[in-house]
Amino acid sequence: MFENLTEKLERSFKVLKGQGKITEINVAETLKEVRRALLDADVSYKIAKSFCDEVKQKAIGQNVLTAVRPEQMMVKIVHDELAALMGSESSDIKIKGTPGIVLVSGLQGSGKTTFCGKLALNCKTKRSQKVMLVAGDVYRPAAIEQLKVLGSQIEVTVYTEDGVKDPVSIAKNAVSAARKEGYSLVIVDTAGRLAVDEPMMEEIAAIKKAINPTETLFVVDAMTGQDAVETARAFNERLDFDGVVLTKMDGDTRGGAALSIKAVVQKPIKFISSGEKMETLDVFHPARIADRILGMGDVVSLVEKAQEQYNEEEARKLTKKLAKNQFNLEDFYQQIQQIKKMGNIKDLASMIPGVGRAIKDVDIDNSSFKGVEAIILSMTPFERQNPDVINGTRRKRIADGSGTSIVEVNRLLKQFEGTRKVMKKVASGDFRNQMAKAKKKRR
Repeated sequence: MFENLTEKLERSFKVLKGQGKITEINVAETLKEVRRALLDADVSYKIAKSFCDEVKQKAIGQNVLTAVRPEQMMVKIVHDELAALMGSESSDIKIKGTPGIVLVSGLQGSGKTTFCGKLALNCKTKRSQKVMLVAGDVYRPAAIEQLKVLGSQIEVTVYTEDGVKDPVSIAKNAVSAARKEGYSLVIVDTAGRLAVDEPMMEEIAAIKKAINPTETLFVVDAMTGQDAVETARAFNERLDFDGVVLTKMDGDTRGGAALSIKAVVQKPIKFISSGEKMETLDVFHPARIADRILGMGDVVSLVEKAQEQYNEEEARKLTKKLAKNQFNLEDFYQQIQQIKKMGNIKDLASMIPGVGRAIKDVDIDNSSFKGVEAIILSMTPFERQNPDVINGTRRKRIADGSGTSIVEVNRLLKQFEGTRKVMKKVASGDFRNQMAKAKKKRR
């Protein structure tokens, strides 16, 4: 996400290197490159021009402090304007009433049904909501079955009406059933529709009127770029939705939708989604996205993802094992599983400042762990708990059992030993204080 935009913006700031002050001449040259970078990212000319005008107005004549270089000052100004362009603050969904009702709309193939599942899991686990999913897409083959499968995966009830082809009555009946059965949140999936399809647009408007949702969301495929913005405008004119969800952010997207959509429809982006895993749904934080665009990483989000997977008791137990040098290969394997749950490895690594640029052209994904996992699982429980006993004979057996080579087994054991030493050093400090400080900063 945003890789090309990041690279081009970084090049544009180099114009100011060695300058003593931001002047009208050097800022004009810089902003010419910034505007070009935005246009290449599929931001409309009108928004790109308006953005650069705002930056220019705030940048010209800025006194540059001794400790701050002109390009650093420009990065700060661009960062703040990018965050403002995308909405400045994060915006939460409204869950109120008994039950709260979320209506999900969007184009065909935008990822609405998958998003419904992700939102249901998010609200169930992080907001302690009793959630009901409603299968309101009666047109797409297998849409109802898809929602049932997702509901089964995340253990959430899915309301369906076999043979009924009226999504308005299905939605009304689902809300009534949820109210009687004590559900606190109803998420209504709907059929994909085109803005130019008048009967379908009237239908989604009728669903909204019938159930009076507390939140109406418009789901859009981020890979459609500027087209996504125009579609959002058309839907908003009919539905007056409350917020936008950008899906498929892990695809080959240039970022234009994320940068433009708030300015066009004046509605906040509330969530971004990537991949098929149910856990890959994130609240949209404009300032953090601006950090990523400018290559600053996103440490706060990384800490949040880690805290979601590690509870305090687990962290305390692990710290004790590390301090006593009792960290073994079973623990190592469990840590790999926790990391995989956090999301795509390359995306996680790119949240660390400076790392994103370094791994831009490196192919990293969660399948990279397969060889390591195979080797560890080929060991006996005794060997995993006591890695020091793994001699040459055992290494040969482990290599044969995992379909790898002795060289790969040796490499893993060496990496594990290095990891154990580093983690022991971390554990020798006050690990809980470090986590508490990170948590305090997040707040």
